[in-house]
Amino acid sequence: MSRGEFSTIPVIDVSALAEGADPAARSRTVAELGRVLETIGFAYLAGHGVPDALVEAMRAMSRRFHALPMEAKLRIRQNAAHRGYMPFSTSTIVTSSVATVTKPNQSESLMVMHDLAPDDPRMLRGDPLAGPNQWPDEMPEIRDVALAYMAAMTGLGRRVAVALAEALDLPGDTFLKHFEDPVLWLRLLHYPQQKDEPDLYGSAPHTDYGFVTLLAQDDVGGLEVRNKAGEWIPAPPIPGTFVMNVADILQRWSNGRFASTPHRVRNLSGRERYSQPFFFDPSLDTIVECPPQLLAAGEAPKHPPVRYGDYVMERLDKNYAYRQQQKAV
Repeated sequence: MSRGEFSTIPVIDVSALAEGADPAARSRTVAELGRVLETIGFAYLAGHGVPDALVEAMRAMSRRFHALPMEAKLRIRQNAAHRGYMPFSTSTIVTSSVATVTKPNQSESLMVMHDLAPDDPRMLRGDPLAGPNQWPDEMPEIRDVALAYMAAMTGLGRRVAVALAEALDLPGDTFLKHFEDPVLWLRLLHYPQQKDEPDLYGSAPHTDYGFVTLLAQDDVGGLEVRNKAGEWIPAPPIPGTFVMNVADILQRWSNGRFASTPHRVRNLSGRERYSQPFFFDPSLDTIVECPPQLLAAGEAPKHPPVRYGDYVMERLDKNYAYRQQQKAV
Protein backbone atom coordinates (compact mmCIF):
# COMPACT_ATOMS: atom_id res chain seq x y z
CA MET A 1 0.00 0.00 0.00
CA SER A 2 1.46 3.35 -1.05
CA ARG A 3 1.36 6.52 1.01
CA GLY A 4 -2.14 7.89 1.52
CA GLU A 5 -3.95 4.91 0.01
CA PHE A 6 -6.21 3.45 2.69
CA SER A 7 -9.88 2.74 3.33
CA THR A 8 -9.66 1.74 7.00
CA ILE A 9 -7.53 2.63 10.03
CA PRO A 10 -5.65 -0.41 11.41
CA VAL A 11 -5.51 -1.55 15.04
CA ILE A 12 -2.03 -2.15 16.48
CA ASP A 13 -1.47 -3.96 19.78
CA VAL A 14 1.37 -2.02 21.43
CA SER A 15 1.64 -4.14 24.58
CA ALA A 16 5.09 -5.29 23.38
CA LEU A 17 6.38 -1.72 23.83
CA ALA A 18 6.17 -2.12 27.61
CA GLU A 19 9.37 -2.59 29.59
CA GLY A 20 10.43 -6.23 29.80
CA ALA A 21 8.44 -7.37 26.76
CA ASP A 22 9.77 -10.01 24.38
CA PRO A 23 12.35 -8.35 22.07
CA ALA A 24 11.09 -10.15 18.98
CA ALA A 25 7.53 -9.05 19.67
CA ARG A 26 8.74 -5.51 20.24
CA SER A 27 10.61 -5.52 16.94
CA ARG A 28 7.49 -6.65 15.07
CA THR A 29 5.36 -4.00 16.76
CA VAL A 30 7.85 -1.23 15.99
CA ALA A 31 8.00 -2.27 12.34
CA GLU A 32 4.21 -2.37 12.03
CA LEU A 33 3.83 0.99 13.74
CA GLY A 34 6.39 2.56 11.43
CA ARG A 35 4.78 1.13 8.31
CA VAL A 36 1.31 2.35 9.27
CA LEU A 37 2.45 5.84 10.22
CA GLU A 38 4.43 6.19 7.00
CA THR A 39 1.47 5.21 4.82
CA ILE A 40 -1.56 6.43 6.81
CA GLY A 41 -0.38 8.54 9.75
CA PHE A 42 -3.20 7.17 11.91
CA ALA A 43 -3.59 3.97 13.96
CA TYR A 44 -5.73 2.60 16.76
CA LEU A 45 -3.57 1.59 19.74
CA ALA A 46 -4.71 -1.44 21.73
CA GLY A 47 -2.81 -2.98 24.63
CA HIS A 48 -1.65 0.51 25.62
CA GLY A 49 -1.60 -0.05 29.38
CA VAL A 50 -3.78 2.93 30.38
CA PRO A 51 -6.58 1.60 32.64
CA ASP A 52 -10.04 1.73 31.09
CA ALA A 53 -11.38 2.94 34.45
CA LEU A 54 -9.16 6.02 34.27
CA VAL A 55 -10.28 6.79 30.71
CA GLU A 56 -13.92 6.50 31.78
CA ALA A 57 -13.36 8.59 34.91
CA MET A 58 -11.90 11.37 32.78
CA ARG A 59 -14.83 11.15 30.37
CA ALA A 60 -17.31 11.35 33.25
CA MET A 61 -15.57 14.46 34.57
CA SER A 62 -15.71 16.03 31.12
CA ARG A 63 -19.45 15.42 30.86
CA ARG A 64 -20.00 16.91 34.30
CA PHE A 65 -17.90 19.96 33.47
CA HIS A 66 -19.76 20.69 30.25
CA ALA A 67 -23.09 20.30 32.08
CA LEU A 68 -22.20 23.18 34.42
CA PRO A 69 -24.02 26.50 33.94
CA MET A 70 -22.33 28.72 31.39
CA GLU A 71 -21.56 31.35 34.03
CA ALA A 72 -19.52 28.77 35.98
CA LYS A 73 -17.53 27.81 32.88
CA LEU A 74 -16.93 31.41 31.90
CA ARG A 75 -15.40 32.12 35.31
CA ILE A 76 -12.44 30.04 34.17
CA ARG A 77 -12.33 31.30 30.60
CA GLN A 78 -9.05 30.63 28.82
CA ASN A 79 -6.10 32.58 30.17
CA ALA A 80 -3.01 33.88 28.36
CA ALA A 81 -1.26 30.57 29.06
CA HIS A 82 -3.89 28.73 26.97
CA ARG A 83 -5.51 27.02 29.95
CA GLY A 84 -9.19 27.06 30.81
CA TYR A 85 -12.60 27.06 29.18
CA MET A 86 -12.90 27.65 25.43
CA PRO A 87 -16.48 28.59 24.44
CA PHE A 88 -18.20 27.67 21.20
CA SER A 89 -16.98 29.32 17.99
CA THR A 90 -13.69 30.64 19.41
CA SER A 91 -11.32 28.57 17.25
CA THR A 92 -10.94 28.59 13.48
CA ILE A 93 -8.40 26.61 11.47
CA VAL A 94 -6.34 29.08 9.45
CA THR A 95 -2.76 27.73 9.52
CA SER A 96 -3.13 24.15 8.34
CA SER A 97 -2.08 23.33 4.79
CA VAL A 98 -5.52 21.76 4.25
CA ALA A 99 -7.51 24.67 5.67
CA THR A 100 -10.25 26.33 3.66
CA VAL A 101 -12.59 29.10 4.73
CA THR A 102 -15.04 27.54 7.16
CA LYS A 103 -17.34 28.62 9.93
CA PRO A 104 -15.87 28.54 13.47
CA ASN A 105 -15.60 25.10 15.02
CA GLN A 106 -18.80 23.92 16.68
CA SER A 107 -17.33 22.74 19.95
CA GLU A 108 -16.50 23.88 23.45
CA SER A 109 -13.68 22.57 25.58
CA LEU A 110 -11.65 22.71 28.77
CA MET A 111 -7.91 22.90 28.09
CA VAL A 112 -5.59 21.48 30.75
CA MET A 113 -1.82 21.63 30.29
CA HIS A 114 1.32 20.55 32.14
CA ASP A 115 0.91 21.59 35.75
CA LEU A 116 3.37 24.16 37.11
CA ALA A 117 4.01 25.18 40.70
CA PRO A 118 3.29 28.84 41.54
CA ASP A 119 7.01 29.46 42.16
CA ASP A 120 8.17 27.77 38.95
CA PRO A 121 10.73 30.12 37.32
CA ARG A 122 8.79 30.00 34.05
CA MET A 123 5.69 31.21 35.84
CA LEU A 124 7.60 34.01 37.54
CA ARG A 125 9.15 35.14 34.25
CA GLY A 126 5.87 34.97 32.39
CA ASP A 127 7.21 32.59 29.74
CA PRO A 128 4.87 31.53 26.91
CA LEU A 129 2.42 28.81 27.98
CA ALA A 130 3.60 29.11 31.60
CA GLY A 131 0.54 29.75 33.70
CA PRO A 132 -1.92 28.14 36.08
CA ASN A 133 -4.40 25.50 35.08
CA GLN A 134 -7.95 26.61 35.84
CA TRP A 135 -10.38 24.35 37.66
CA PRO A 136 -14.10 24.87 38.33
CA ASP A 137 -14.96 25.57 41.97
CA GLU A 138 -18.08 23.44 41.53
CA MET A 139 -16.10 20.22 40.96
CA PRO A 140 -12.55 20.45 42.42
CA GLU A 141 -12.11 16.69 42.06
CA ILE A 142 -11.60 17.09 38.32
CA ARG A 143 -8.03 18.25 39.01
CA ASP A 144 -6.82 14.96 40.50
CA VAL A 145 -8.48 12.91 37.76
CA ALA A 146 -7.07 15.08 34.98
CA LEU A 147 -3.53 15.05 36.36
CA ALA A 148 -3.64 11.27 36.89
CA TYR A 149 -4.91 10.81 33.35
CA MET A 150 -2.19 13.03 31.91
CA ALA A 151 0.49 11.14 33.85
CA ALA A 152 -0.71 7.84 32.42
CA MET A 153 -0.90 9.27 28.91
CA THR A 154 2.59 10.75 29.27
CA GLY A 155 3.91 7.27 30.05
CA LEU A 156 2.28 5.97 26.87
CA GLY A 157 3.65 8.92 24.90
CA ARG A 158 7.18 8.21 26.09
CA ARG A 159 6.93 4.55 25.02
CA VAL A 160 5.64 5.63 21.63
CA ALA A 161 8.44 8.19 21.22
CA VAL A 162 11.08 5.49 21.68
CA ALA A 163 9.31 3.15 19.27
CA LEU A 164 9.03 5.83 16.59
CA ALA A 165 12.76 6.50 16.73
CA GLU A 166 13.46 2.79 16.45
CA ALA A 167 11.08 2.55 13.48
CA LEU A 168 13.29 5.09 11.71
CA ASP A 169 16.44 3.11 12.65
CA LEU A 170 17.50 5.92 14.98
CA PRO A 171 18.75 5.60 18.58
CA GLY A 172 15.84 5.05 20.94
CA ASP A 173 16.38 8.34 22.78
CA THR A 174 16.45 10.50 19.61
CA PHE A 175 13.03 12.00 20.37
CA LEU A 176 12.66 11.03 24.02
CA LYS A 177 15.53 13.21 25.24
CA HIS A 178 13.46 16.24 24.22
CA PHE A 179 10.58 15.21 26.49
CA GLU A 180 12.20 15.72 29.88
CA ASP A 181 10.08 18.86 30.22
CA PRO A 182 7.29 18.19 27.70
CA VAL A 183 4.45 20.42 26.61
CA LEU A 184 1.28 18.52 27.47
CA TRP A 185 -2.24 19.37 26.37
CA LEU A 186 -5.43 17.63 27.44
CA ARG A 187 -8.48 19.03 25.70
CA LEU A 188 -11.85 17.93 27.06
CA LEU A 189 -14.14 18.51 24.08
CA HIS A 190 -17.91 18.66 23.79
CA TYR A 191 -19.51 18.63 20.34
CA PRO A 192 -23.23 19.41 20.26
CA GLN A 193 -25.61 17.96 17.71
CA GLN A 194 -24.62 19.49 14.39
CA LYS A 195 -26.58 20.41 11.29
CA ASP A 196 -25.35 19.08 7.95
CA GLU A 197 -24.45 22.44 6.43
CA PRO A 198 -21.65 23.44 4.03
CA ASP A 199 -18.44 24.54 5.77
CA LEU A 200 -19.82 23.70 9.22
CA TYR A 201 -17.77 21.29 11.33
CA GLY A 202 -17.23 20.23 14.89
CA SER A 203 -13.58 20.50 13.90
CA ALA A 204 -12.74 21.73 10.40
CA PRO A 205 -10.26 19.78 8.24
CA HIS A 206 -6.79 20.22 9.71
CA THR A 207 -3.54 18.59 10.76
CA ASP A 208 -2.33 18.75 14.37
CA TYR A 209 0.59 20.97 15.38
CA GLY A 210 2.88 18.85 17.48
CA PHE A 211 4.43 15.39 17.90
CA VAL A 212 1.63 12.84 18.39
CA THR A 213 -2.02 12.98 19.41
CA LEU A 214 -3.60 10.23 21.53
CA LEU A 215 -7.38 10.40 21.39
CA ALA A 216 -10.01 8.72 23.55
CA GLN A 217 -13.44 8.82 21.87
CA ASP A 218 -16.86 8.17 23.30
CA ASP A 219 -19.26 5.87 21.42
CA VAL A 220 -20.75 8.54 19.13
CA GLY A 221 -18.25 8.76 16.28
CA GLY A 222 -17.74 11.58 13.81
CA LEU A 223 -13.95 11.55 13.33
CA GLU A 224 -12.90 11.20 9.68
CA VAL A 225 -9.45 10.95 8.04
CA ARG A 226 -8.67 12.00 4.47
CA ASN A 227 -6.90 9.60 2.14
CA LYS A 228 -4.89 10.31 -1.00
CA ALA A 229 -8.01 10.13 -3.19
CA GLY A 230 -9.67 12.86 -1.13
CA GLU A 231 -12.14 10.47 0.49
CA TRP A 232 -13.04 10.97 4.14
CA ILE A 233 -12.58 7.64 5.91
CA PRO A 234 -14.48 7.15 9.20
CA ALA A 235 -12.45 6.42 12.34
CA PRO A 236 -15.26 4.99 14.48
CA PRO A 237 -14.84 4.34 18.20
CA ILE A 238 -13.27 1.00 19.12
CA PRO A 239 -13.56 0.19 22.84
CA GLY A 240 -10.29 -0.06 24.71
CA THR A 241 -8.23 1.81 22.13
CA PHE A 242 -6.79 5.24 21.52
CA VAL A 243 -6.61 6.78 18.07
CA MET A 244 -3.04 7.94 17.55
CA ASN A 245 -1.98 10.27 14.77
CA VAL A 246 1.24 11.87 13.58
CA ALA A 247 1.27 15.66 13.92
CA ASP A 248 3.15 18.31 11.96
CA ILE A 249 6.27 18.56 14.13
CA LEU A 250 6.87 14.80 13.92
CA GLN A 251 6.38 14.91 10.16
CA ARG A 252 9.06 17.63 9.95
CA TRP A 253 11.33 15.83 12.41
CA SER A 254 11.15 12.62 10.37
CA ASN A 255 11.83 14.53 7.13
CA GLY A 256 8.39 13.59 5.87
CA ARG A 257 8.73 9.86 6.56
CA PHE A 258 5.76 9.90 8.94
CA ALA A 259 2.55 11.39 7.55
CA SER A 260 0.60 14.16 9.30
CA THR A 261 -2.76 13.35 7.75
CA PRO A 262 -5.74 15.72 7.48
CA HIS A 263 -8.77 14.90 9.62
CA ARG A 264 -12.03 16.47 10.70
CA VAL A 265 -15.03 15.98 12.98
CA ARG A 266 -18.63 16.14 11.84
CA ASN A 267 -21.12 15.18 14.53
CA LEU A 268 -24.18 14.21 12.49
CA SER A 269 -25.20 11.48 14.93
CA GLY A 270 -28.10 13.35 16.50
CA ARG A 271 -26.35 12.97 19.87
CA GLU A 272 -23.82 15.00 21.84
CA ARG A 273 -20.22 13.88 21.42
CA TYR A 274 -17.39 13.98 23.98
CA SER A 275 -13.74 13.33 23.21
CA GLN A 276 -10.46 13.81 25.06
CA PRO A 277 -7.42 14.27 22.83
CA PHE A 278 -4.04 14.31 24.59
CA PHE A 279 -1.29 16.10 22.68
CA PHE A 280 2.23 14.94 23.57
CA ASP A 281 4.80 17.52 22.50
CA PRO A 282 8.49 18.24 23.20
CA SER A 283 9.84 21.07 25.33
CA LEU A 284 9.45 24.59 23.97
CA ASP A 285 13.21 24.96 23.50
CA THR A 286 13.54 21.87 21.32
CA ILE A 287 15.16 22.55 17.95
CA VAL A 288 13.35 20.32 15.49
CA GLU A 289 15.57 19.34 12.59
CA CYS A 290 16.01 16.28 10.43
CA PRO A 291 18.44 13.74 11.94
CA PRO A 292 21.34 13.32 9.50
CA GLN A 293 20.91 9.54 9.54
CA LEU A 294 17.65 9.96 7.58
CA LEU A 295 19.37 11.71 4.67
CA ALA A 296 20.96 9.98 1.73
CA ALA A 297 24.31 11.23 0.48
CA GLY A 298 23.83 14.71 -0.96
CA GLU A 299 20.19 14.91 0.14
CA ALA A 300 19.01 18.11 1.84
CA PRO A 301 16.36 18.23 4.59
CA LYS A 302 12.87 19.12 3.42
CA HIS A 303 12.45 21.73 6.16
CA PRO A 304 14.79 24.17 7.92
CA PRO A 305 15.32 23.76 11.68
CA VAL A 306 12.62 25.33 13.83
CA ARG A 307 12.28 25.93 17.56
CA TYR A 308 9.14 24.14 18.68
CA GLY A 309 8.04 27.01 20.95
CA ASP A 310 8.17 29.51 18.08
CA TYR A 311 6.34 27.12 15.80
CA VAL A 312 3.48 26.39 18.16
CA MET A 313 2.97 29.97 19.35
CA GLU A 314 2.57 31.15 15.77
CA ARG A 315 -0.23 28.65 15.29
CA LEU A 316 -1.98 29.48 18.53
CA ASP A 317 -1.84 33.18 17.71
CA LYS A 318 -3.56 32.61 14.36
CA ASN A 319 -6.16 30.02 15.35
CA TYR A 320 -7.65 31.24 18.65
CA ALA A 321 -9.86 34.26 19.05
CA TYR A 322 -8.66 35.12 22.58
CA ARG A 323 -5.07 35.52 21.36
CA GLN A 324 -6.13 37.76 18.48
CA GLN A 325 -8.09 39.92 20.92
CA GLN A 326 -5.04 40.22 23.20
CA LYS A 327 -2.86 41.38 20.32
CA ALA A 328 -5.45 43.97 19.33
CA VAL A 329 -5.41 45.61 22.78
